[in-house]
Amino acid sequence: MFSPFLFSRLFSRILAAALLAASSLSAAAADSATKTTSSTALATAPVTLGQHAERARFDGVVEAVRQTVMAAQVQGAVVALPVQAGDKVRAGQILVRLDARAAEQAATAGAAQAQAAQAARDAAAREYERQQQLFSKHYISQAALDRAEAQYKAAQAQTSAQLASADAARTQSGFYVIQAPYDGVVANVNVTLGDMAMPGRLLLTVYDPAALRVRVMAPESAASVAMLPRDVAIRLAGESESLQPTKLQWLPATDPDTHTRELRLMLPAELKGVRPGQFARVELPMSNNDNTSHQRLYVPMSAVVRRAELTAVYVVGQDGKPLLRQVRLGAVMGDQVNVLTGVDVGERVALDPQAAARVR
Repeated sequence: MFSPFLFSRLFSRILAAALLAASSLSAAAADSATKTTSSTALATAPVTLGQHAERARFDGVVEAVRQTVMAAQVQGAVVALPVQAGDKVRAGQILVRLDARAAEQAATAGAAQAQAAQAARDAAAREYERQQQLFSKHYISQAALDRAEAQYKAAQAQTSAQLASADAARTQSGFYVIQAPYDGVVANVNVTLGDMAMPGRLLLTVYDPAALRVRVMAPESAASVAMLPRDVAIRLAGESESLQPTKLQWLPATDPDTHTRELRLMLPAELKGVRPGQFARVELPMSNNDNTSHQRLYVPMSAVVRRAELTAVYVVGQDGKPLLRQVRLGAVMGDQVNVLTGVDVGERVALDPQAAARVR
């Protein structure tokens, strides 16, 4: 039989050996994980050289080529407003109707006066014919014939004046109905039912969504560049991809305060969801000579580390250890960014800065 004392000493030795073996296994596993992280798990990419033409970006705004501000030409209360902002309308569709009762009554009175004048002219014409017959038979004097002729001509003039007045009244009554000048979209409505429209008061705005352009103010140096639509890149707000205009036009006048000229870029007609007033960013070439392009250093955007005011990348050396190095960045070209200072061509940078930071 074992004594209690011997059994206790044997158990202590076995427990110590087990703890030592577990500690050795943990250290080996940790050392292996560290070596794996530093050697195999850290993905890198080289610092590359790329051609970069001189280009610049400018802020612009989308505007409609055809945008019409509908204003009242006459005074009247708004009695019908069948459209609201955002509605699509057809050419000739009624947008606003004003109270035209007084105008319609005036048009009816004018038509009646024109009819009375026509009747008086017809009577004067018949009387003039009779006077001519009597004069040919020497029954009346020349003075009587002249008076009949004068009355006939006066009746003619009066009839013309009444007809013109009736046409004007009829045209005036048409001003109380505002119609869409073309197929388009109602941008905004500035009146409500019951409002009193006055001559010149803004009622609503209509624009053609099939004809949109981007307006940008660019320096005069850009206007001297011989550029084509394919040389221009436009990125609209909320869009991830850029597009090219179908046509570009420089306005001849230069702003004397900013020394810039207006550039109009026609957008493709099939674009959806584009609205006047939308923000756009335009990238233009700034040089005519392709030889001015020069090589620059580029690294992937994913390799850049930004911490407060620090901008850096992890440069992986020959020993596989990453070293944080501060850099100064330039323009972004797709998923690559130009590095002005801080790295050399051929060096490798870590694509996952967080993984590189854990390597010791």
